[in-house]
Amino acid sequence: MPGGNNRPNDPSRRPKIGIYWLYIALFATFIGMQFIHFGGQKTPISWITFKKEILQAGDVEKIVIVNQKEADIYVRQDRIKSSKYHKYFKEGEDPPAPQFNMNIGSLDIFMKQLEDAQADVPEEMRVSPEYEERKDFFGDMLSWILPLILIIVIWMFVFRRMSGGGVGGIFNVGKSRAQIFDKEKISVKIDFKDVAGLEEAKVEVKEIVDFLKNPKKYTDLGGKIPKGALLVGPPGTGKTLLAKAVAGEANVPFFSLSGSDFVEMFVGVGASRVRDLFKQAKEKAPCIIFIDEIDAIGRARGKSPNFGANDERENTLNQLLTEMDGFGSNVGIIILAATNRADILDKALLRAGRFDRQVHVELPDLNERKEIFQVHLRPLKIESGLDTDFLSKQTPGFSGADIANVCNEAALIAARKNKQSVEKQDFLDAVDRIVGGLERKNKIITSQEKRTIAYHEAGHATVSWMLEHASPLLKVTIIPRGRALGAAWYQPEERQITTVEQLFDEMCATLGGRASEDLTFHTISTGALNDLERVTKQAYAMVSYYGMGQQLGNMSFYDSSGQSEYAFTKPYSDKTSESIDKEAFDLVNRAYQRAKDILVKHQDGLKQLAELLLEKEVIFVEDLEKIFGERPFKKETGKNAEQQAPPNNLN
Repeated sequence: MPGGNNRPNDPSRRPKIGIYWLYIALFATFIGMQFIHFGGQKTPISWITFKKEILQAGDVEKIVIVNQKEADIYVRQDRIKSSKYHKYFKEGEDPPAPQFNMNIGSLDIFMKQLEDAQADVPEEMRVSPEYEERKDFFGDMLSWILPLILIIVIWMFVFRRMSGGGVGGIFNVGKSRAQIFDKEKISVKIDFKDVAGLEEAKVEVKEIVDFLKNPKKYTDLGGKIPKGALLVGPPGTGKTLLAKAVAGEANVPFFSLSGSDFVEMFVGVGASRVRDLFKQAKEKAPCIIFIDEIDAIGRARGKSPNFGANDERENTLNQLLTEMDGFGSNVGIIILAATNRADILDKALLRAGRFDRQVHVELPDLNERKEIFQVHLRPLKIESGLDTDFLSKQTPGFSGADIANVCNEAALIAARKNKQSVEKQDFLDAVDRIVGGLERKNKIITSQEKRTIAYHEAGHATVSWMLEHASPLLKVTIIPRGRALGAAWYQPEERQITTVEQLFDEMCATLGGRASEDLTFHTISTGALNDLERVTKQAYAMVSYYGMGQQLGNMSFYDSSGQSEYAFTKPYSDKTSESIDKEAFDLVNRAYQRAKDILVKHQDGLKQLAELLLEKEVIFVEDLEKIFGERPFKKETGKNAEQQAPPNNLN
C-alpha cells in the first residue's frame, strides 16, 4: 500500500510465537521421548528368520528374556562379520549388542519353540535363555507426570481465557471495550477536508481540537473548554464521520466505542466498564472519548424503573454522570457523543458541565449536497462535464449517507451496462432505484389494472400541476418499483416552515389518485393505501399538533420532550378526542372534494395524460406542459434545507 511500512526489520511485522505453541512443543517432546531408546539400537527380527538364519546356524551367543515380554539376541563376535549379516548392519562397523530383538508373546510357547528348534543342534552349541527384569523409570514417571502436565496446561489455557486471554473472558467482563486510536494507529486518516456540508458543526468541534493543540491560548484569558459536545441529527448526516475527523485532526489519544458496549447480561458490568474507561482516559489525558449512539444507555431514568427491579442501564447512566461531572475532576478529558434521539436523553446528561454543547447536524441543503457530491465523486470515473448542481437538485432531503449510496449505485449501474464512465443517466437511475426501489418490468399486471394505475398516477400529476403550493412534478411512471405499482416524483421547494395552505394543497395532490379512479371508473381500489395513510396522519398532525383546527384552535398535544409523559393517559378529554376526529375527518373530505373538482375541470387533460402514460410508461414535466400548458406558479427557491416528500405511489 502507498505510504506503508515495508521495512524488513520492523519489529511490528515480525511473527510472534504464542504461548500455545510452547505448550504444543512441550507435549510433543514428552510424547516423542516415549519412543526414543537410549543406548544401542536393536534390529527387530521374526521367529522364522531367527530360527533358520541364526539359531540353527549356531551363531547365537546368548538370549536374554526381558520382563518375560521380549528377547534380546546376542550374536557371536566371530560370526557377526559374516556376509549374511551385511543386510542388517553396515559392513566394517561393529554393530551394537544386543544385535536383535524379538517379541516373544507367551513365555511358555517361546520356550517350547526354542527347545524344538534346537533338537538337532549339538548339545554343546545349544543356548539356554537368561532372564532379566528391567525397570522403565522414564516411562513409569511419564505415565503419571504426563496426565498432570495435561491438566495443568488445560487449566492455564482456561484461566487465560477467563482472565483476559479471550474477548469474552469472564474476569475481563468489566473492562472497557473502547478502541484507542492515536496518530500511529489510524490507518486511514480522515480530516475535516473529507467532511463536506457541515460547516457550522465543524466550527464547534474545531474549537475542541484547537484547545487540545493550543490550550494556553484559552486558559490565559481564564476560559475553560467545554467538557463535552453532543452531536445530534438524523441518521446518515455525518455525526460519526465528524468524530472520525476529530480523531484524525487531534494529536491526542482517541477512545471510540458504542453505547451498547456498556450493556452486558451481568449486573454491575456497565458501571464497571464506565469506571475502567475513564481510568484509562485519565492515564492518557489530554484525550477524547467518543460514545456513538449514546441513547443506548442515556435514556431518561424513570421514577420506578421496571416496577422496583434493579435497572442495570440506569446504574450505568448514574456512573457515567458521576464520571463526567461528579465530586472528582477529569481534567483534560473531552467527551463527544452522537445520537439521533436527543429527545429521550436524560436531562442530567444534557446539563451544562457534562454536555455543554449540542451540535445539530441536520440534513444538507442544496449547496451542502453539492459539496458532498464533489467528495464522493472523486474516486469515480465520471463523464466530462457532469453537472453537480443538477445532481444536488435531484436529491432533495437526501442525507450524506444517501448521497454516498447514490454515487456507489450509479457506478454499479454503469458497470452493469459495460460503460467506460459513469454518466448523468446512471445517477438518475440510481436516485430512482434508492427512492422507489428496483424496477419490476416482469411483474404480471392485467390490462385493466394497468389502466387503473395510469389514471391513478395521472390524477396525482394533474392535481399537483394545478395547485400553487403543491410540489413541482419531475416525472410519472407506471413501471412497478419495489412494492409500488406506479409512482410520481416531485421536487419539494426549499423551505423551513410550512403554512396551512401548503399542507392542504399537498393533501389534495396526494388524494388526486383516489379521486381520479372514482371519477373515471366510478369505483375505487386498494391502490391508494399509501396515500390515505399519509393524508390521515397529516390531517391529525394539523389538528392535534400544529394547532390548525378550527374548533380546537391554538392547542397542541405534541410531546417534544420524548419522555412519554402521556404514556398512560391522554392529555385531553374524550370530548376533545371526538372534536379531533371530526376535524381531521372534515379536513380529509374537503381535500378530497377539492381534488375531485380540479379533475372534473381538467378531465380532458387527465385522459390525455393517462393515455400517454399507457403508451410511454414514463412521462416527464415536458409532457405535462404540452397538455396543460406552462405551470402558472413561479416558485422562489430558498437557500436552506428542505424536507423530502416520498413519491406518491400506488401500492
